[in-house]
Amino acid sequence: MVEFYAPWCPACQNLQPEWEKFAEWGEDLEVNIAKVDVTEQPGLSGRFIITALPTIYHCKDGEFRRYQGARTKTDFINFISDQEWKSIEPVSSWFGPSSFLMSSMSALFQLSMWIRHCHGYLTESVGIPVWGSYAIFALATLFSGLILGLIMVFLADCLCPSKRHRQQQYPYSKKLAPESAQLLKKLDEEQEADEEDLSDDETEDKKVSNRNSSMNAMIWSSSGWFCFLSCEEQ
Repeated sequence: MVEFYAPWCPACQNLQPEWEKFAEWGEDLEVNIAKVDVTEQPGLSGRFIITALPTIYHCKDGEFRRYQGARTKTDFINFISDQEWKSIEPVSSWFGPSSFLMSSMSALFQLSMWIRHCHGYLTESVGIPVWGSYAIFALATLFSGLILGLIMVFLADCLCPSKRHRQQQYPYSKKLAPESAQLLKKLDEEQEADEEDLSDDETEDKKVSNRNSSMNAMIWSSSGWFCFLSCEEQ
C-alpha cells in the first residue's frame, strides 16, 4: 500500500495518524506500507497520475489498484485481510507506472519541477524580475523547438527521401529499348528525307524564278530596241 501526499495538504495531515497506525500492522498483514511526498518525487507521482491528494494505491504482482474506500485503520486492515482489493479492477497496462506513456508523463513532471526550481533561483537568488525569467524561458523554448525541428526534418529526409531523388524504374524498359531506338532512327531518316525534298523544291523554285526573270529581261530589252528602231525610221 502506497500513499501519495503533500506536506501542505490538510487532508493528508488528517490522514497521517490513521496511516501510521495502519503501518504498525504491516508485519502481521505481510504487506509493505509506504508513503511518497509528491513535492520530493514528482517523477513517481507522474507515473501514477496523481491529480488529488491524498491518493492510495494497492500494488501486488505488477498490478496497481486505486483504493477508494474509507480512510481509517480498520478499513485499511479489512481491505488487506479480507482481500477486498480483488474486487477492484487493476489499472490498464497502457496506463501502468512502467508503461512508455507513464514514463513520458514522469519525465514531463520532472521537467516541470526543474523549471519551477530554475524560476525560483532566477527570481530569488539572482534577482531577475518575474517577466525577465518568463522571457528567458520563452527564448529557451523557441531555441529548443527550432533545434528539435531541424533534427526531425533531417531524420525524415534521411529515412524517407523525396521522390525526385529516386530514379523511376520501368519494368519493361529493357524490352522496349531496341524498338524505341529503331523508331527514333526511322523518324530521323524521314526528317532528313523531308529536309532534302524541301531543299530540292527550293532549288527548283529558284531556277524557275531565275528563268522567268531572264525572260522578262529579254522581253523588255527587245521591246525597247523595237521602240528605238521605230523612232529612227520616223
